[in-house]
Amino acid sequence: MSVGPLGKAKPGATDVARLPPRDDTPFVEAAWLYYHDGLNQNEIAERMRISRGSVANYLNEARARGWVRVHLDSDVFRGHRLAAELCAVYGLAEALVVPDDPVDPEGTAASVARVTRAAADWLPRLLGPGDRLGVSWGATIYRMAQQLPNMPVPDLTVIQLLGSRPAALGFAAEACTAMLAQRLGGQCINLHVPLVLSSKALRDALSAEPVVRDQLDALAGCNKTVLACGTCDADAHVVRSGILSAETIADARDDGAVGVICGRLIDSAGQPVPTEVEDRMIGVTLDQMRGKDMALLVAAGPGRAAPAKAAIKGGFVTHLATSTRVVEELLEMTA
Repeated sequence: MSVGPLGKAKPGATDVARLPPRDDTPFVEAAWLYYHDGLNQNEIAERMRISRGSVANYLNEARARGWVRVHLDSDVFRGHRLAAELCAVYGLAEALVVPDDPVDPEGTAASVARVTRAAADWLPRLLGPGDRLGVSWGATIYRMAQQLPNMPVPDLTVIQLLGSRPAALGFAAEACTAMLAQRLGGQCINLHVPLVLSSKALRDALSAEPVVRDQLDALAGCNKTVLACGTCDADAHVVRSGILSAETIADARDDGAVGVICGRLIDSAGQPVPTEVEDRMIGVTLDQMRGKDMALLVAAGPGRAAPAKAAIKGGFVTHLATSTRVVEELLEMTA
């Protein structure tokens, strides 16, 4: 809907914009007839004595306002044959396997969107009253957060796991955490420090500040996490965000690095591959990421199977949301 100052429709706006201000009745009526009574758009147009185009606009507006959310039960994906096989092979508690988009042969944008949407529907069901959810960062987590339904969890605390770093497209760590907290109705604890400092001494001094120490204690006490495991390619997120140089990550690959969890590198067995920058980082450690009651890894897109396997083997994952292609690659790795 195109709206001008004071809520007045601009010239050429849709039928929705020409409704009287704050008159929500047509939206509600159209949504009820479509989603509850099962009428098609032509039948609704006849019933409401409006055009079919207006019906489509009303339904779109109802969805845009968050009044309607189409939900496909995650049990459908958790019951997938590949999900059961993956759990059996890798010892996962549960896995959610989304079919790849058939017109997306490389498993890129469309398939990533499918996985993040399914993970967003699943995450609230993995949480309970009193949980302390630690949140990783990056494009995958940010996209998932954007699609999360408004489903408040009583007495939930949502905690940023690592310090801040400028990131393209707005998916900085604090944005991921704040959005998840808002959608889940939880208390938000951001880590108000840079992720990387210029020296270890400065890192140690800042970490010792009482307010920062309290935030670090909070992230250490998370009982559940949601995370992504990035790649160690030359265009990896840790390189594009300036945490590591292309030369440093190339050297780390030579040392066996295959994945990145919260800015820290791991090898194929899920063990740390240290870099010099870690002495200057403020955030969760790899040891603190292990052994959680629930740790949901969202793995989507090309090249994600090897990092996912490493994260699972390292004890960072109990639940996995991914696509058919990634699962098939994971199972091939055990053959």
